[in-house]
Amino acid sequence: MTKLISIGECMIEMSALEDGLYKKGYAGDSLNMAYYARSFLPQSFDVDYFTALGDDVESEALAKSLERHGIGTDLIKYLPGKSPGLYMISLDNGERMFSYWRSASAAKEMAQDIGFLERTLLGDHALFFSGISLAILQPDTRAQFLDVLNTAKENGQQVIFDSNLRPSLWQNRQEMADWTAKASAVCTMALPTVPDEYVLFDEKSSEQVAERYLRAGCTEIVVKAGPEDALLTDGQQKEWVGPGQSIQPVDTTGAGDSFNGGYIAARLSGKNMVDAAQFAHKVAGQVIQHRGALVADIKSLVK
Repeated sequence: MTKLISIGECMIEMSALEDGLYKKGYAGDSLNMAYYARSFLPQSFDVDYFTALGDDVESEALAKSLERHGIGTDLIKYLPGKSPGLYMISLDNGERMFSYWRSASAAKEMAQDIGFLERTLLGDHALFFSGISLAILQPDTRAQFLDVLNTAKENGQQVIFDSNLRPSLWQNRQEMADWTAKASAVCTMALPTVPDEYVLFDEKSSEQVAERYLRAGCTEIVVKAGPEDALLTDGQQKEWVGPGQSIQPVDTTGAGDSFNGGYIAARLSGKNMVDAAQFAHKVAGQVIQHRGALVADIKSLVK
């Protein structure tokens, strides 16, 4: 396996600076993961981004930004009259709050062509998607998207899922729970985060979250818990791995995504689960000490 394809929505990011000013960038959970995975995977390993963009200036600039970061753009569909979504980050003592403008986002139509899905996603490569990747799609498109991912799983591909729950993207709590459960059944690796999963499924512990993914047929689970220890299990063994140090965050934007990217890169490079989780904690620990989702030269910061 020499390619990782990240599937989702990349948006225009407006991150808060001082004096009411904002800095423009491009980010989104699946893109953030791809950025950090690309940073730590060997150059012989391709990282591509699967999404849809429009035909406007910002779409062109976004694609060029991906290319500068070494992320492949050949799987991007360009839709006339569409544009990327936009979000704004507000901070309160390092904790982030988001405002979104994404009603016309081209990424909502990224999975409509099932033939394109099958041609691009099925093969000798790993796939990553998130709850946000799923939430922005229409219900009928979600179903065919998950069908293709299930075929990939049956074919022996690594299918990686981060539930990354965003209630505002769903019609109601039950819809979010139902589709999250369906997604958990097509993945081989799950990277959920508490306490979101606790609230959605009325669970009380990381062990219960992990057991639900195991019952769904997932074979590798990392239950993230922010600054607390992450629970790792493959159904046979169970380990708790913590960050090793307490860090006062400057901006927690991208913390989970960078953990995902670090962990996935380490696992695809041959590290075991414990070593991969320890490395992922180091990556996330550096990211939360900087503003914005994408930290430049992250590889030089992680020792």
